[in-house]
Amino acid sequence: MPAFEYLALNAGGKEEKGMLEADTARQARQLLRNGGLIPLEVSEVAQKQRSREAGGSWLSGSLNPADLALVTRQLATLVSAGSPLEEALATVVRQTERGSTRRIFSAVRSRVMEGHTLASSLKLFPSSFPTLYWATVGAGEQSGHLAEVLERLADYTENKNLNQQKVSTAFAYPTLLAIVSIGIVVALLKYVVPNVISVFNTFDGELPYITRLLISSSDFLQAHGFTLLIVVVVAGILLRYLLSFPAWKAQAHRLVLRVPLFGRLIRGINTEHFARTLSILASSGVPILDAMRISGEVISNIPMRKAVEAATIKVREGMAINKALQQSGYFPPMVIYLIASGEGSGQLDKMLEKAAIQQERETQSRIGKLVSLLEPMLMLVMGGMVMLIVLAIMLPILNMPNFIR
Repeated sequence: MPAFEYLALNAGGKEEKGMLEADTARQARQLLRNGGLIPLEVSEVAQKQRSREAGGSWLSGSLNPADLALVTRQLATLVSAGSPLEEALATVVRQTERGSTRRIFSAVRSRVMEGHTLASSLKLFPSSFPTLYWATVGAGEQSGHLAEVLERLADYTENKNLNQQKVSTAFAYPTLLAIVSIGIVVALLKYVVPNVISVFNTFDGELPYITRLLISSSDFLQAHGFTLLIVVVVAGILLRYLLSFPAWKAQAHRLVLRVPLFGRLIRGINTEHFARTLSILASSGVPILDAMRISGEVISNIPMRKAVEAATIKVREGMAINKALQQSGYFPPMVIYLIASGEGSGQLDKMLEKAAIQQERETQSRIGKLVSLLEPMLMLVMGGMVMLIVLAIMLPILNMPNFIR
């Protein structure tokens, strides 16, 4: 029975929003009238949500990673406890507070009650449920182990969300510090320095080079500061536009992999995502070629994704997974070794999980080291800039007897 979202007037003339289940929109309106409401708008939730996602609007109401992790855990717990799938989905709809989450799972439940599989119902909302999600659920439904698969998905989504939060938190302070540092230097050059160096106009003789450099920088910022800001904004917009083209984006991703510190970090993060996804899919019964194809889609770096696609073709032709991945040169030797061990022992999913855990720990360690280096470097740069400004102002003052006319 489909779910409908409605907007109606109550007896007091106030608008009310909500959802109800009915066979048709006409029946939904009749149910509202029977309840003393005057229907204004009645629309099927599934159709409305699909049209929003197809339009690509930022108002489409897709699930964010935190909501997806929470709902997956709730669904896994309910199904593992023996609740029928329809009742489990209904419970999720009742318990969630976000309107977008309620709409999406109401639509999914309606499809399931019509006889469709859970995987095919999830597939209708690609911006909310990635390929990994519905493909794994489909494998669980076919094998009869949906509860176990949902538990793995819950662990995966929670772990992924936690790692994203750790990365965001780790880089939040250095980013804020950099923004504040730039703001302080600009404010000093634009508002403080001009008032101080105006005294130097009464000096006779040549000022120190550092003072002249400070005066030139302040004058340039005073005269062209707004133009410089526009140039920076336009350059950012132009860069974002160029990165919308696949060729430019692939080239940028390739350059990032060559950056000494960030390159290894990017490779580590994508390798961890690939190994963990492939582990989940392989243990859920998804064919290995399909599992590799889907796992490649979770890789954000384009050259690494292309490498997995090429490796998938080689595996289809008979090459071992570890050798196919090793030829790309992007994946760490330890991960290749663990995959080879898993292929030889017949425990590929377990070895992939170990590879993902090992790579996750190594990535977290690299992030910690990188942040520990960034913070003092930013402090040193900021302190050096302020020190140069102070020296540029103080040197003429200390030598004032030599400059007074």
